[in-house]
Amino acid sequence: MVTMRHLPTPSFLSLAVLLCCLWGSRAGVVEDFNHVERCKDSLYMGTPPRGFPLTSPLKKICQSYEDKPRYVTLYDPHKHIPLYSAYTFKKSDGEKKVDFPWMFEPQLASEKGTSNMQAFPQSSHMHMNFEDSQAVLGDYADSVQYERGHLNPDEHQSDPGDKASTYTLTNVVPQVREFNVGPWAEHKDLIRKRLNNYCRGKAYVVTGVTTSGSMIRRNNVDRVAIPEYVWTAYCCTEYDLNAPYFVRYKFPVFAAYGMNDRVNNHMVEVPLSTLERFLKGRMDVDKNFQIFYNDCVPNS
Repeated sequence: MVTMRHLPTPSFLSLAVLLCCLWGSRAGVVEDFNHVERCKDSLYMGTPPRGFPLTSPLKKICQSYEDKPRYVTLYDPHKHIPLYSAYTFKKSDGEKKVDFPWMFEPQLASEKGTSNMQAFPQSSHMHMNFEDSQAVLGDYADSVQYERGHLNPDEHQSDPGDKASTYTLTNVVPQVREFNVGPWAEHKDLIRKRLNNYCRGKAYVVTGVTTSGSMIRRNNVDRVAIPEYVWTAYCCTEYDLNAPYFVRYKFPVFAAYGMNDRVNNHMVEVPLSTLERFLKGRMDVDKNFQIFYNDCVPNS
C-alpha cells in the first residue's frame, strides 16, 4: 500500500537553484537508455521493450538518485503516468520503507534541470512547467479511491538508495485501493519470494499499464490517467533446475496482469507470449512489440 504523506523537503528557492544547473546527461531524460551504462544494466541484454511508437511524446527517463542511475521508465508527459518501469530485482526481505519523501523529475520540466530526481518542495506551489510535464502531489491529494502504486516497488529492492528511488511520481500510477492492497500486493510478494528462492542469476522485471481514457481530475482539468490494467513480467535465465515443477515451468520468464478495479481485480499469471498478445490489443504498439530481447531466450 502506498500511503499519502508530506515530509520535510527542500525549499522552492533551493529547488530553483538546482534547476539552473545542468548536471550532464549521465541520467535523467535521455534519448536512448543505452547512453548511460547503469541504465542499460536495468534491461535484459541492455535492450528496452520495443514496439512503442517513435513519433509519440513519450520520454525515456534514466531514474537517477544521489548521482546513481537506478532503473528506467518510459513516461507519458501528457497522461502524467509511466507506461512502464524496468528494473533489476534485488533479493529482499520485503520490508517497505515509509520515511522517504516523494520526488519528481526536474528534466521533464527543463532540459537544464538536474539529472537527479528531487524531493517536492514544502510549498505546494510548483511552476507550471512541472504541472504540464508530470504529476504533482496535488493530483493525488484529494483522491479517495486511488492510491499511488509503484511499478518498481521498494519491496523488490534491498539497497536503501534503490528503495528511496522508487518514491518518485514518475514511477507510480493511480491504483484502486482494493487492488493495490489486495491482489497487486500479494502478487508483488509472490514474485519476490519466487525470485529470492529460485533465481540464481540476475532477474530483470518490466512492469507497466494500459489505459482506457479515465482520468483523475483536479480543478476540472484532466490530470492523471487511471490504468485499466497493470501488467508485469520477469526474466531470469539462471535459475534452480531442481526447483519443483510448479515453479520451474515459470522460468526463465513468466508474466501476469490484473484489472485495476475494486472487484474484478485478481492477478492472472500467463506465459510471456500470452501477455504480449493481450497488450497488443490494448496498447499503442506495433506488431513487433516485445517486452524482453529475444523473449528472454539466451543466445546459447
